[in-house]
Amino acid sequence: MFGGIAKAVFGSSNDRYIKKLDKIVAQINAFEDEIHALSDEQLKAQTPKLKQRLASGETLDDILPEAFATVREAAQRTLGQRHYDVQMLGGIVLHRGEIAEMMTGEGKTLVATLPVYLNALEEKGVHVVTVNDYLARRDADWMGQIYTFLGMNYGVIVPNLTEEERRAAYGADITYGTNNEFGFDYLRDNMKYSRAQMVHRPFNFAIVDEVDSILIDEARTPLIISGPTEDKSTLYMGVDAVVKQLVDDDYELDEKQRSVTLTEDGTEKAERMLEDSGLLEGANLYDYENTLVVHHLNQALRANVLQKRDKDYLVKDGEVIIIDEFTGRMMEGRRWSDGLHQAVEAKEGVEIKPENQTLASITFQNYFRMYPKLSGMTGTALTEAPEFFDIYKMNVTVIPTNKPIQRIDEVDEFYKDEQDKFAAITKAIREASEKGQPVLVGTVSIEKSELLSSFLTKEKVEHAILNARQHEREAHIVAQAGRTGAVTIATNMAGRGTDIQLGGNVEFRIGDELADMPEGPEREAAIARITKEVAEEKEKVKAAGGLFVLATERHESRRIDNQLRGRSGRQGDPGLSRFYLSLDDDLLRIFGPQTMFAKMVRSNLEEGEAIVSPWVAKAIETAQKKVEARNYDIRKQVVEYDDVMNDQRKVIYEQRGDVMDADEISDVIEDMRAETVNGIVADHCPHGTYPEQWDVEALKARVDEVLGLNPPLDDWLKEEEVDPVILEERIQALADEQLAQKSKDIPPEDWKSIEKSVLLQNLDIQWKEHLATLDALRAVINLRSYAQKKPIDEYKREAFSMFQQMLVNIREEVTRTLAFARFQQAPPPPLPDLPDFITTHIDPFTGEDDSADIDAGDLGLVTTKLPPRQSGMPRLDEMLSDNPDEWQGQVSRNSPCPCGSGRKFKHCHGAPQ
Repeated sequence: MFGGIAKAVFGSSNDRYIKKLDKIVAQINAFEDEIHALSDEQLKAQTPKLKQRLASGETLDDILPEAFATVREAAQRTLGQRHYDVQMLGGIVLHRGEIAEMMTGEGKTLVATLPVYLNALEEKGVHVVTVNDYLARRDADWMGQIYTFLGMNYGVIVPNLTEEERRAAYGADITYGTNNEFGFDYLRDNMKYSRAQMVHRPFNFAIVDEVDSILIDEARTPLIISGPTEDKSTLYMGVDAVVKQLVDDDYELDEKQRSVTLTEDGTEKAERMLEDSGLLEGANLYDYENTLVVHHLNQALRANVLQKRDKDYLVKDGEVIIIDEFTGRMMEGRRWSDGLHQAVEAKEGVEIKPENQTLASITFQNYFRMYPKLSGMTGTALTEAPEFFDIYKMNVTVIPTNKPIQRIDEVDEFYKDEQDKFAAITKAIREASEKGQPVLVGTVSIEKSELLSSFLTKEKVEHAILNARQHEREAHIVAQAGRTGAVTIATNMAGRGTDIQLGGNVEFRIGDELADMPEGPEREAAIARITKEVAEEKEKVKAAGGLFVLATERHESRRIDNQLRGRSGRQGDPGLSRFYLSLDDDLLRIFGPQTMFAKMVRSNLEEGEAIVSPWVAKAIETAQKKVEARNYDIRKQVVEYDDVMNDQRKVIYEQRGDVMDADEISDVIEDMRAETVNGIVADHCPHGTYPEQWDVEALKARVDEVLGLNPPLDDWLKEEEVDPVILEERIQALADEQLAQKSKDIPPEDWKSIEKSVLLQNLDIQWKEHLATLDALRAVINLRSYAQKKPIDEYKREAFSMFQQMLVNIREEVTRTLAFARFQQAPPPPLPDLPDFITTHIDPFTGEDDSADIDAGDLGLVTTKLPPRQSGMPRLDEMLSDNPDEWQGQVSRNSPCPCGSGRKFKHCHGAPQ
């Protein structure tokens, strides 16, 4: 109670913060007359002038008032739109790295231009992140007129761009794109082999549109790049056939260590057979080009010699199933990694299944936390304010509306079952539509949309149903949902990014109705007619009560309910919102009041009778808070586990970057070789032990296996003063001399390239294997809780140990590759191309793959009459030729085919001939 009194007297903390920002808005307004008096050329000259002030030592905050006033004037001259004072408030909040909660219809798209322009003056790049490709293109082309007028360039990141086009888009002052595209590009960049191949610039500033959708709803699942998926059955079978012709004398078996290696004679024998079968490139097995063949040869040897049928595995229904070595039980669904499972499948002659292994992954939380400054805007963020601060350290500020809200939010109507509820909903929709009031109906699933549609069809009520897969068409339907008597059914995903204007949307009607009409007096007259009709219709709709938002049930998140409600009452328009509930609703059935309440309601409510009570609404809000808390815990757990991997990811990506940037890495390779020798000697000749305790034979075998050397260890051990340090130094000297002999005939620049390539490729192979191991660990770590251990702590400990072992493996593999590889006096092989990835980001609500490589929107032109394009960035439909035979390489394999068949390109015109 006392809190309410204090709030009434002093205002909320949000109100007090807004009052402070009003002073900055006053400074912006003070520049308006001065900026308005400038000519177009003088206004354009503001950009270099403001950049010069930054170069002279002033800060972005110092130039903010003049920069914002400049953008406001440029918007008036290009778009005919002037930023309201409340939009200036939103711009300041975004510039400060906070979240601006602004009601639907308050012009968030225009607000973003203020901080975008200001921060782009630093020439470090600004990213504007949207929820789909359609909005990225629309917003960039629309707001891009302001940036172009002020002398800045912009780019758009959408699917089907070439690497050069992506690089140009990221190199622009301002870059628009979707969260998936930005995230996947970051992962792809860190799999490339030179800086020149990368497309991202260093992270600077990002504004996330619909920030709650991207940073909350989609943050449950990480972005994953996996692959390649190409079937290598021929290679597995060919190598297996070679291994089956080897005899016992061709390899050395150590059952204790469970290792098997080819002898010198065995290597030569395998070499000849591989060459005869066409699997070997060049004359030598250990030539640089044959790294992959050697790897699969070793795995095939393990499969045929070490892995025993009915002991280590069994074959059931044409599948190789691992047997647990401790329990003897079948481990269905589990597979050996690193190609071993495929090698066993080849050995047994069953179908060889390709393995989609994770190559790179990142959560949205950890991706967006890499931006030094991150901000966002949405109509609904306040209910998730604690999560935004905990995870992203962003505060939420509620921006007041430009005009007072006139919408009436009625108390929920509560029915005993779904049948009664839908009958009441149908009646309310019919009554509103008959009096000319447009109705937007919100449902929580496509299934419920179709159920309601069947009710309306029986009552002969015309209506449109939205789905979230066709963003461009959806925008047209939403834009006209405010026309007289219109009835529109939308799931919670639908309609984002487009306002519902009462009476209809002038621009969309012009685009739809006059698309084929050429410029001229006739078109101008038609535009004037449409404009007049929309204005007249708007007055009729306002008289009928404005937009009626009717929800068929409460969503599990209050924020989604508020999004739906916010569709009505934009810019001071009248409106109405009402929610219809029943005991059959999922939220109430799972999280709602207990069965006693349910029994009382069912026994006391008559057919068609409703309860309208604030008490019921309070109980439902409590249920929603329970679900929100549960979902937050899920997302927080995802972050906790990814934070462990993220620390390791940063180290690996930083190391890759250092290697790519270095002129030469000979000192790094030398250190790796020294560490490897140190490890080998320490394993077999521990410090503080006597020579007679050393395992000399095992040391000889390891030195031969890793370094390809045969040092005179027996002679050295006869010396009195010999110790592990002396052994290390002598073996190190031999290894250094061996490599010096190899490199002396190769030009220094070529040798530097070889060293870099070997290190990067081995690092990538080991990192890929490490990710697979972490995935497996993550799947089983929760079992540790049975031992009264905290799974996350166990995961951290195990992951750290695995990471240390991975670093050891990298050092050893690089040393081994350079020791055994044979190089010729020829240019070094070109850096390998990136494989054909599978990019996945499964939407947590729909189960749809919302990946960046799969364009969820139509590929057709946006038929809306948008402001003219100012960017040089091509759109897909502009890039394609009229000849389908020329589409290869221009269209992503997973995109819908441009011919309009509805099938994926790879199954239509992109299918192999």
